[in-house]
Amino acid sequence: MTNNNKKWILLLILSVIWGSSFILIKKSLVGLTPLQVGSLRIIFTAIVISIYSYSSLKEIPKKSWKWIILTAYIGTFFPVYLVSFGQTEIESGLASIITTLTPINTLIIGIIFFSLTFTIKQVVGLVVAFFGGILLLYNGGISPNYNVYFSIFIFFTTVGYGASVNLIKTYLTEISPSAVTAGIFLSILPPAILVLFYSDFFALKLGQSNIYESIVFVFLLALFSSAIAQTLFNRFVKLASPLFASAVTYLMPIVAIFWGVIDGEVLSLKQYVATIIILSGVYLVNNKQKTI
Repeated sequence: MTNNNKKWILLLILSVIWGSSFILIKKSLVGLTPLQVGSLRIIFTAIVISIYSYSSLKEIPKKSWKWIILTAYIGTFFPVYLVSFGQTEIESGLASIITTLTPINTLIIGIIFFSLTFTIKQVVGLVVAFFGGILLLYNGGISPNYNVYFSIFIFFTTVGYGASVNLIKTYLTEISPSAVTAGIFLSILPPAILVLFYSDFFALKLGQSNIYESIVFVFLLALFSSAIAQTLFNRFVKLASPLFASAVTYLMPIVAIFWGVIDGEVLSLKQYVATIIILSGVYLVNNKQKTI
């Protein structure tokens, strides 16, 4: 299988996993607070990773640990909590739409701090795919029952994601994806435990059904959206440009909408058109020829 085919397969897999994460976060917040959801997600992920890739930590050179730690906090620790806080006041669908700002922030941060090269077609692809995401949002509208100002929390996660993609591509591609994932989550495990301790989690009555179900949803979130997806994403970044790697966020809203279809919603013609526009933009972002 060629690297180009591998890139598209990883793009689709990650889109499905991360596109489903917003509904899992929504379900997790039914019985838990954002701090509890974020902390449990990190703790569960660290436990899962320690089972199958703890030994891979030996592969990380001492000089690379500063980049592992920086990536861990910028791209994982703070975003995990921010996205949970954001979804307390806005719809999961809107949250997924806002994440489409990630490739644009990846480009801006890459140009300013990492001398990122790009092509005219890639920039056009970013604009086209972003327009498709806006079209999806316009179709669904924004419920007046939600506080749109909480969108700022999701926006800041896109900045963190954009920075982490560039950091991984620039400094960590020589390390195995499983080692990078293990290093990231074990780096943020101690503060996550501390936050959980002060979040009154241990005062909860865990026997209550909504709390128990929320914990199960957090575990699924940790297993698939963090442990598995982060490892796959680290492999993805090795193969793809930072822009194409971050383009996974353009496909996530499509997955979120199809979850709505499974739940009984009906897709409109405008949503089909928006999906085609987004896919066209992602295809352009995968352009390889350097012109700038």
